[in-house]
Amino acid sequence: MAAIRIKAGSAAGFTDSKGNVWVGEEGFTGGSPYDRTGTTFGNTQDSVIYATEHYSMEKFTKTLPNGKYTVKLHFSEAFEGVTGPGGRVFTFKVGNKEFKDFDVWVKSGGFQRAYIETVEVEVTDGKLEITFTPQVENPQINGIEIIPHA
Repeated sequence: MAAIRIKAGSAAGFTDSKGNVWVGEEGFTGGSPYDRTGTTFGNTQDSVIYATEHYSMEKFTKTLPNGKYTVKLHFSEAFEGVTGPGGRVFTFKVGNKEFKDFDVWVKSGGFQRAYIETVEVEVTDGKLEITFTPQVENPQINGIEIIPHA
C-alpha cells in the first residue's frame, strides 16, 4: 500500500516539493474548510499544505488495512483572531494516543509557521480514527499523511 496524503480544507490535490501526491480532503466529520491560498508559511518548503485547513471538526476517519502506520499531522496557526500562546488549544487522539492541551502556536513557534506532529499507530479494526476536542477556539488541521510500515 502506498502512502496516503490528504490536504485538509481543499477539494483539489497537489504535488509537494518532494514529488509526493496529495489528494483533496476526505474523511472529516463536522467542521468546515477554509482557504488562505497565496499565504506564505514559515518552517516549510510547501506553504500550499498550510494555506488550507479544516476546522471545528469532530473527527477524521480513514478505512485502512490492519497494520502499523506512521501518521503525520500538519498544523499551522493562521487565524488572525489567535494572537499568541493559548489562543487556540485543543485535544486530539490518534488511535489510542492522546495529545492533551495542544497549542499550535506554541508547537510551531508562532503565527503562520508549519508544525508536524508524528505519531506511530497500529490499526487493528480496519480504520484510523482521529478525534478532536475543542478547549479554546476550534481544533484545526492542514494535512494528514498516513504512511504504512513495510
